[in-house]
Amino acid sequence: MTTNLNWWKGGIIYQIYPRSFMDLNGDGVGDIAGITTKLDYVASLGVDAIWLSPVFTSPMKDFGYDVSDYRDIDPLFGSLGDFKKMIARAHELNLKVMVDQVLSHSAESHPWFEESRQNKTNDKADWYVWADPKPDGSPPNNWLSIFGGSAWQWDSRRLQYYLHNFLTSQPDINFHCEAARQAQLDNMRFWLELGVDGFRLDTVNFYYHSEGLEDNPPVPEGEPKTMGAPHDNPYTYQRHVYDISRPENLGFLQDLRSLMDEFPGSTTVGELGDDYPLERMAEYTSGGDKLHMAYTFDLLNTPHSPTYIRDVLANMQEIVGDGWPCWALSNHDVVRSATRWGEGEDAIAYPLVALALITSLRGSVCIYQGEELGLPEADVPFERIQDPYGIPLWPVFKGRDGCRTPMVWNKEEQGGFSTIEPWLPVDKRHLALSVAEQEANPASLLNKVRQLIKWRQSQPELLNGELAQVEVNNQDLIAYVREYEGKKILVVINMTKDVQTAALPMAVTTVLEGHGFVASLTEQTLSLPAYQAFYARID
Repeated sequence: MTTNLNWWKGGIIYQIYPRSFMDLNGDGVGDIAGITTKLDYVASLGVDAIWLSPVFTSPMKDFGYDVSDYRDIDPLFGSLGDFKKMIARAHELNLKVMVDQVLSHSAESHPWFEESRQNKTNDKADWYVWADPKPDGSPPNNWLSIFGGSAWQWDSRRLQYYLHNFLTSQPDINFHCEAARQAQLDNMRFWLELGVDGFRLDTVNFYYHSEGLEDNPPVPEGEPKTMGAPHDNPYTYQRHVYDISRPENLGFLQDLRSLMDEFPGSTTVGELGDDYPLERMAEYTSGGDKLHMAYTFDLLNTPHSPTYIRDVLANMQEIVGDGWPCWALSNHDVVRSATRWGEGEDAIAYPLVALALITSLRGSVCIYQGEELGLPEADVPFERIQDPYGIPLWPVFKGRDGCRTPMVWNKEEQGGFSTIEPWLPVDKRHLALSVAEQEANPASLLNKVRQLIKWRQSQPELLNGELAQVEVNNQDLIAYVREYEGKKILVVINMTKDVQTAALPMAVTTVLEGHGFVASLTEQTLSLPAYQAFYARID
């Protein structure tokens, strides 16, 4: 294993959705043993780590994001022994292992909640967020669930409501309760001692609520709605002032960082869905005493014009300060970037230049499984939809199943993922883009991605440097300088389908090669073909 304790800073993390990565036991669902067999492939990409979406014991009403045992592997995925073997193999391949931690809520079948709901006097009575009804029997306030309807569910045993920011089967843990708070830290210690190298923290700004249970105000007319949720969802109509992103969360994150510091080289990346995500990122990652890094939905949304991206970078520079972002274009919750951003663009060149963008920004990077193949969003018919988020909002919002379909390893009927019909259907369009097909083609996107990543990993300025945007008198180009220890790399990105030219405002000393992109530089004038990136050293 590498001895670089700051490997995460500028590192590339490959996200694995275990249900859909590799089914080794032939039940139609991916498993940990299957992941282990494909780690050589992941390592061949040149990435630093893997992140596994939840594999803990769960009733799977939200596919693992409803945990019923924080210290065991769900039998659907295998055993704790399988998990240990996976960690050992990953470490042999110099891959770090990060796992999802869903701390803000549990499954209703978790023993903690089963005890808590019995009465108001048991040992875990205050481990969850309980509240009395209003005099007319209605919920305590106007808080909404992201998955639709009130965030409050009536419980006939306690004659109280409990809070659930997501499904009714996902009750919120009360972080104002010191015992519950400590129990979650202890659960994380368990996995660190087992050998994991870090955590992706689901909904990291949802841990605390206001104990006053005040109503959230509406979004003022003309102001943007909530980030991180479809805008046809009523959840976006409120400013989430009292139900999430509470100041008390900072103290917990500091305690969490103290725990992580006991395990040198471990790291955290937090998911932020917030009305003001960059402010939260600055708050949660600055100072070196809370999260190591965090990601927002700024590049996981639909807007992607050069102007939009420049604005995101400008806002990041202005607001985040010494905080550290983790960039992603795709994950298990959003439409795949090859469709969301790349529809109508070149199917090979566009995904590659989009990856060039995020791997040259200041920050770390997450790549979602299949993104290196250019997989488009799968078309999942309504009768095969599994996502509880998508079913009630269909057809305007079709849920998240389209980005969760099985990985395609070859062009066989089930894409080499399974020997039987998998839990979600394989999109037939994906078969021609399989790993086997692309590995056989030197000009494939997969092989170009490998070349780009391995080149990028050898550039200290791109891994660690500061970023300053540059004006190149062409609004269709994105340009910035990365500087580290006095050395500078100029990066210019053309994400359009047209040739773009620009007069560079500084002298180039060396045009960098080896990344796979092409450009023409005559004196101070850059000519950048469609979907290309330019890298050069400058004084």
